[in-house]
Amino acid sequence: MQEINEKRPPVTYELIKTCGQTGARLGILHTPHGDIETPAYMCVGTQATVKAILPKDLKEIGAGVVLSNTYHLYLRPGHELVKKAGGLHEFSQWHGPMLTDSGGFQVFSLAAMNKIKEDGVEFHSHIDGSRHFFTPEKVMEIEEALGADIAMAFDECAPAGCSYDYTVKAMDRTHRWAERCRSAHTREDQALFGIIQGGMFGDLRIESTKALTAMDFPGYGIGGLSVGEPKPVMYEMLDTIRPYLPENKPHYLMGVGSPDCLVEGAMRGIDMFDCVMQTRTARNALAMTFDGKKSLKQVGYREDFTPIEEGCDCYACRHFTKAYIRHLIKADEILAAQLLTIHNLRFTYRLMEGIRQAIREDRLMDYRNELMLRGTFN
Repeated sequence: MQEINEKRPPVTYELIKTCGQTGARLGILHTPHGDIETPAYMCVGTQATVKAILPKDLKEIGAGVVLSNTYHLYLRPGHELVKKAGGLHEFSQWHGPMLTDSGGFQVFSLAAMNKIKEDGVEFHSHIDGSRHFFTPEKVMEIEEALGADIAMAFDECAPAGCSYDYTVKAMDRTHRWAERCRSAHTREDQALFGIIQGGMFGDLRIESTKALTAMDFPGYGIGGLSVGEPKPVMYEMLDTIRPYLPENKPHYLMGVGSPDCLVEGAMRGIDMFDCVMQTRTARNALAMTFDGKKSLKQVGYREDFTPIEEGCDCYACRHFTKAYIRHLIKADEILAAQLLTIHNLRFTYRLMEGIRQAIREDRLMDYRNELMLRGTFN
């Protein structure tokens, strides 16, 4: 009898259990560069670096996945250079799992510089004004050169508040581009995820989910949310598509990472999140804590010789005080951003640990309520 040799997909999702209170999912995402416990927050390293923190420090605080930006890395330093360097892992010296977005969000966020066509997107560089053209095939070429474990399909993100007719056109184009990405993607050690669109219209979200899942991607991003709509609308869209998402594939809510959205998203079956909030707020002197945000610029912290957050095990909280960090902020020292970045990311990983433990104990709703009462979401 001939032995059948089936290749294992590069990225697979293993469902461990669901929460009895909410149906939230506890799982493991297996990738070529390591396993990730889910639900997971992915820190953003737009330029192949997470701002103000070293890779070794990311590892120490429990980072699982780093997300980098295809659009920005294409413009600078260029995907061919990254490929020559051995790919993103070698180039950036982050040897854990990595994900690259497709540049689709930049089509939305830099709309004044872009022109969307059926073949792709014509855009002008925000760096030097040079003209470029992204097609699904070109984006696959770039993402394969970058070499992340997970690549995202090229999509069109319709802005919040746009008409139903425009949202249909953007969604249909996203589906056609997803097919083209599938056909162009050839790298066997890299998984390609599709992206669900459909704006703020429930029927379109269902249609997009069905269309993308029929293409049998190994994972699914949920795009076009957190683009200006109220949070209850985002939650409504997640509730709407949840019954149509496959249980054996990861569900990734793109561009979302505030503490309340991490908990609410997990309650709605989301496995992966990403957001720049943690590092951006750090560079603006804001500390994220389980008692809410704290602006360490405030004069009240001038003689506060306690850590950013009691009970936090991050390097910043183990060694420094609010008074010292406030001094660094007022003196415009780079170390302030470094310490607050370490703390904000570690806070978020501790929050995710709490979410996963609550799922294990079938009490995620209770955990959400405890955090609300404590002021974590403020």
